[in-house]
Amino acid sequence: MNSMLTGSVRMRELIRTVGNLARSDSRPPAGHTPGHRPHGIELFWWRSPAGVNFGDYLSSVIVTKMAADADCFLGEERPTPIRLLAVGSILHFARDGDVIWGSGVNGKVPVERHTFSQLDIRAVRGPLTRDFLLQRGIEAPEIFGDPAILIAELLPSRFPRLAGQADPVAFVPNLHDLPAMEGWENVVSPLDPWWSVVRRISRARHVISTSLHGLVVADAFGVPCTYLRLSEEENLFKYEDYILGVGRSGLRVTRSREEAVRASPFDPIRFDTARLKASFPYDLWNR
Repeated sequence: MNSMLTGSVRMRELIRTVGNLARSDSRPPAGHTPGHRPHGIELFWWRSPAGVNFGDYLSSVIVTKMAADADCFLGEERPTPIRLLAVGSILHFARDGDVIWGSGVNGKVPVERHTFSQLDIRAVRGPLTRDFLLQRGIEAPEIFGDPAILIAELLPSRFPRLAGQADPVAFVPNLHDLPAMEGWENVVSPLDPWWSVVRRISRARHVISTSLHGLVVADAFGVPCTYLRLSEEENLFKYEDYILGVGRSGLRVTRSREEAVRASPFDPIRFDTARLKASFPYDLWNR
């Protein structure tokens, strides 16, 4: 106990020392203009009150890796602020002037909550999101794909495929469906660390998912997958949008564990990642 108290006292002293050092040097850095706050690129992704959902956090993983591979970093100073939206059903959070790379319409969010009138669209999740934007007079190219589909290609050494060593069926619930899978074997919680979720999906023999990004990550690694619907919490729009965006003809729905296990998985995707990667907004760094 004494050692714990001593450690706590030392930590408080360290924090106080750092704070004093910061206050004691009030000189602005060289080249600083009074009142000037440097701008960077703000990556917006949805934070769940329940915890960090792996699918949403993949936006940070994918965008950071895509940028860093070209020696670009989100915190770099630029003359004007900019927001980038990528992975997720987050288009209702967009504001005028935002850059969109792979985001999609949620489906359960009322149309009137989409208050933007001008967006810089580089890619969208699928054709249903594109139609939604075109109907609002916003141009959107026919470049589709949830950027999480790039995870296997971008991080091959982090998540190597183990030939002949596939794990059993993995069940990946949406946050709303996590309680419904209580007691099931091989459940991959979406609240686990993103790398743990991705690894377990990549090594599964078959992924049965109520989570959209469970399906996306399975597709990224070529793992057969099946959509399971245990509740009506999520609108089918985002699933249909994604499925059409990767070249499938339509969404097939199973409604029980037993039906999903017996069902044939989706056909393999017909999707070229090159167009999605080429649409990444490197020009935002404006070098």
